[in-house]
Amino acid sequence: MIIIASQRGGAAKLAAHLLNDRDNDHVELHEVSGFLSDTLDGALQEARAQSMGTRCDQYLFSVSLNPPETEKVYISVFEQAISRIEERMHLQDQPRVIVFHEKEGGRHAHCVWSRIDMKEMKAVNLPFYKNRLMEISREIHLEQGWKLPAGLIERAQSNPLNFTRAQWEHAKRLDDDPRLIKAALKECWAVSDSQKAFESALEQRGYTLTKGDRRGLVAVDWRGEVYSLSKWLDVKTRALKERLGDHAQLPTVAETIAKTDKNLVERMQIFTAEIRQNSRSRVESLLEQKSRMKTRHRDERHNLADTQEQRWQQESADRHAKLNKGLRGLWDRLTGQHSRTKDQNEREAWLALLRDRQQRESLIQRQLEERQALQRNITHVRHERNQEIEHLKTIIFSALPPEMKARLQEQFEQRQVLRNAPSHVLAPIKSDTPLAKVRVTRFDKGIET
Repeated sequence: MIIIASQRGGAAKLAAHLLNDRDNDHVELHEVSGFLSDTLDGALQEARAQSMGTRCDQYLFSVSLNPPETEKVYISVFEQAISRIEERMHLQDQPRVIVFHEKEGGRHAHCVWSRIDMKEMKAVNLPFYKNRLMEISREIHLEQGWKLPAGLIERAQSNPLNFTRAQWEHAKRLDDDPRLIKAALKECWAVSDSQKAFESALEQRGYTLTKGDRRGLVAVDWRGEVYSLSKWLDVKTRALKERLGDHAQLPTVAETIAKTDKNLVERMQIFTAEIRQNSRSRVESLLEQKSRMKTRHRDERHNLADTQEQRWQQESADRHAKLNKGLRGLWDRLTGQHSRTKDQNEREAWLALLRDRQQRESLIQRQLEERQALQRNITHVRHERNQEIEHLKTIIFSALPPEMKARLQEQFEQRQVLRNAPSHVLAPIKSDTPLAKVRVTRFDKGIET
C-alpha cells in the first residue's frame, strides 16, 4: 500500500478534489469524526476556522492510501493502516475524515486530519512523516504478503521512471503517457556524454535542447511544450552544466519554437488526431459499456443502502418492542430482565451492523472485479494508441538531417487534402463525458449528501 501525504491548507480545493466525481467512478464519504459538521466540506472549513487562532497555514494533514491494483483489499485493511498512521504521527485525538475513491477497477482511500490541537491552540508537529509513512507502507506490504515495490526495498532502487504529480498533469494535458516522455528523455541522457551527443539523441526523439527563460536547460518538443531537464531527468543543474558545458550559444525557447516548421507541426497534429480518433472508435463501445456499468453499480449500491436502512429501522423497532413497559417493565427492572434484554438487543444490533457492512463489502468487491476486467480492455487499446503515437514520432524524427526537412515538408504539403478533413477528425479528443453528479452515501449513517 503506497502512502502519499502532505501538509497543506486550501480546505475548499481539497474538499472539491475528494468529492471529484468526474475522474472517479464512485466516491464514498466513509467517516467524519471529531468535527461538529457531518459533511466533508463543512469539516475541512471547520479545521480552517480553527487554524485562524494560530499561525499555522498548513493546518491539514492529507494522506492517500493506494493498495496494489491486483490485490483485493477490504475496508478493514484501510482502517488498520489509518489507525497505524494516526498512532505513529500522534494524531489519535485529532478530527479526521475518510473518503474512498474507485477508478478504473481499483479502490484507494484518502484520510485528512486537522493538525490543530484545540487544547494547546497549536499545530501537531509531524517530523520526518515521509520516512515514517514509508516504514508503515513497508510493514503493510509484508503483513499482507504483497510484493514490495523496488522503492520500498531500498531507496536507491526506486523506479527511475517515477514522475511527480506536476509532471503527470503536464503530460496529461497533451493526452500522452508521461512514462513514455520521461523514458525518452532519460534514454537520451543515458547514451550521451556531451552536448552534441545529447542534442543528437534528443533530435531523434523529437526534442530540441534549449536554454530556458528561468529553468536553465530545457527540452522543447515538436508541439512547443517545454520540459525542464533537471526535473524530468532528476538531475541537478550543476550536473547538467558539467556534462553539457556552456549553453550560452543554445537558442532560447522563443527562437526554437519560431524555428520549428509550422507545416510539420500541423501535419503531426493531424496524424496524431487520426491515431487518437481511430483509437477512440475502437474503444467507444467499451466506454459506453463503462458508462452503463457505472450507472448500474451506483444503483446497486443505493438500492442496497435503502434496503439495509429499512431493515435496520424494522429490526430496531422489533428490539425496542422486547422491552416491556408499565408494571411489567418495572418488574423486569427489579428482576434484572430489563438489563438482560437490553444487553441482548445491543449484541443483536452490533451483529446486524457487521452483517450490513459485510454485504456492502461483498457488493463492492464484486463490482471492482467486474470493472477491472473492463478496464484491462480499455487500457490495452489506450496502450496501443500511445505506442503508435510514439512510433510515429520516432519515424519522423529519427536521424533526420537538415537537408531532408525541406523534402519532408514538400511531402507533407501534398497532404493538403487533410485540411478539409471532417471536424471530428481534426478536433482534439476530449475526455470521457461525465455522468450525472454522483450521490455520495454516508454508509455509517445511511444518509446521502
